[in-house]
Amino acid sequence: MQPSAPSPAPSPESSASPAAPRFDERLTVPGSWWVIVVLLGLSGGLVTFPLGTVPMLGGVIVAGVAAGVAASSYGSARIRVVAGSLVAGEARVPVSALGAVEVLDEEEARAWRSHKADPRAFMLMRSYVPRAVRIEVTDPADPTPYLYLSSRDPEGLAAAVEAVRGEA
Repeated sequence: MQPSAPSPAPSPESSASPAAPRFDERLTVPGSWWVIVVLLGLSGGLVTFPLGTVPMLGGVIVAGVAAGVAASSYGSARIRVVAGSLVAGEARVPVSALGAVEVLDEEEARAWRSHKADPRAFMLMRSYVPRAVRIEVTDPADPTPYLYLSSRDPEGLAAAVEAVRGEA
């Protein structure tokens, strides 16, 4: 499975529609994780091997499907900028409630998810995505100080947030 790439810049026709996403990225798991899924399926077969051929095949199928569902579920997190909102995983924040957007390189991203991290922050992070963005939350009613979002295209995400903010 190939990781999904962020959506390209919208055409002038699609930017007129508020429902057209400005940015859409799915944080799929890397290909090496699917090798691990296959190995877990084979290990399920090895565990049930002494019970016979049919249970061994059942073990391969059950362990492989369970590992595949877990990997696919973990890699299903999406980040979108659509209809004036930033949607990251389960969070939906209007762009008007967001402040400065900071693109983080690998070193800064590591610092913000470890010793610089605020426990009140919303963090959608994936260990296999080394870069990220940090977006301040300016809504006084929201106790969340910032959003930390892992992204393979942090510049594109920052540009999409800024573009939607500029339209408002």
